[in-house]
Amino acid sequence: MSTNEYDLVVLGGGTGGYVAAIRASQLGMKVAVVEKDKLGGTCLHRGCIPSKALLRSAEVYHTVTQGPEFGVEVSNISINFLKMMERKQKIVDQLHQGVQYLMKKGNITVFQGDGRVLGSSIFSPQAGAVSVMRMDGDSEILVPKNLLIATGSRPRTLTGLEVDGISVITSDEALQLESLPKSILVVGGGVIGIEWASLLNDLGVDVQIVEFADRILPLEDAEISKEMTRLLKKRKIQIHTGAKVLPETFSKDSETVTIQVDKNGGLITLQAEKILVAVGRSANVENIGLENTEVRVEKNVIQVNEYFQTEESHIYAIGDVIGGLQLAHVASHEGILAVEHMAGLAPHPIDYTMVPKVTYSRPEIASVGWTEEEAKHKGFSIKTGLFPFKAIGKALIFGEHDGFVKLVVDEKTDNLLGVHMIGPHVSDLIAEGALAKVLDATPWEIAQTIHPHPSLAEIIGEAALAVERIAIHS
Repeated sequence: MSTNEYDLVVLGGGTGGYVAAIRASQLGMKVAVVEKDKLGGTCLHRGCIPSKALLRSAEVYHTVTQGPEFGVEVSNISINFLKMMERKQKIVDQLHQGVQYLMKKGNITVFQGDGRVLGSSIFSPQAGAVSVMRMDGDSEILVPKNLLIATGSRPRTLTGLEVDGISVITSDEALQLESLPKSILVVGGGVIGIEWASLLNDLGVDVQIVEFADRILPLEDAEISKEMTRLLKKRKIQIHTGAKVLPETFSKDSETVTIQVDKNGGLITLQAEKILVAVGRSANVENIGLENTEVRVEKNVIQVNEYFQTEESHIYAIGDVIGGLQLAHVASHEGILAVEHMAGLAPHPIDYTMVPKVTYSRPEIASVGWTEEEAKHKGFSIKTGLFPFKAIGKALIFGEHDGFVKLVVDEKTDNLLGVHMIGPHVSDLIAEGALAKVLDATPWEIAQTIHPHPSLAEIIGEAALAVERIAIHS
């Protein structure tokens, strides 16, 4: 067993971990990353990237089927699902190689194996050294000045509903499917559930959604949720809200799974070829040695301060393992902030109301800031501006004109409280809303920004004018 000393050891090489390692390297630190699987973590291998690659394939297929509306005659359209999966994997592999290159470029040492945090010992007078059990059976001790825990999360499951990878799956297994099911029951109407429901529906799968809350996408603005519900139902997706799955009623035969749900006290029996469980994610806090430290875990997530320090000031934690917004871009910024704090810089704590969130369904959903309901709950008198894509020329040209952009504004100060979008390419448009939030722009200032015509971005200026009921094209 050998020991190595570092300025920083990062436990977990996912998006947050490797970005933090790169920033630490830029600041002159000697850095090591411990990763038991592959650099890039969930986002690259089992989340953001592969799922969006498949969503793009589904989008292309849907667009081709609409060819005659554009004057493009097409015939013999078919889905080659294995080819879609091959393309997905090619993208993942290319990006994985890119991350490996960045580690070499930054002189960052990568240890592949299981990492476990040690308490104070002969190796280190303080907790935070890391024991690494390599895949070949060898072990090493890494002794850092600072430790960053970035072990991420895994799909949450439902007690009593066993994930077998065949009849009952999570997003992890869905990304490894070899063929499309004829039908699927998606348990969970949050971001992950809606993305998979939209994707599979576009590929011809019969989809049902069961959501425990009284509406799908319960964390989005109510008008966004209502519009998405309308559009999914228009696509023949069955949606059951206010419904609780009863795992004890689950049964299966060679071709079908059956389960009951409790909806308003009444039982509904649902059947499908597969069940996709999409009920959130659980932080990976187990089996990493936290019991050897003073690090505090509450409600299954690590507790940190605004600079991501734990109860042990030299041990930091970021990303899904601390809860909050479980998003790759959030983990990246948390990692950068944590490292800069270690280095003695003075980074600004993250304001999570400034973080844009996206659901990559068809149509896309994007938001930043507070919903109308949240703003009212916080005591604001609000005014809103809403403008539909059907009045935007570029949306009609695209052939995608469902949805709208909505601004939530403080009536007294004109401060922008929230931006909410549903429609074509809003994952790109939300960046303007996020910038407006950071710059504390008012609707008047947004409206003064000249947007090119024709463009989808025009809708943001129109929505800003709609706040004062002076939108031009309404």
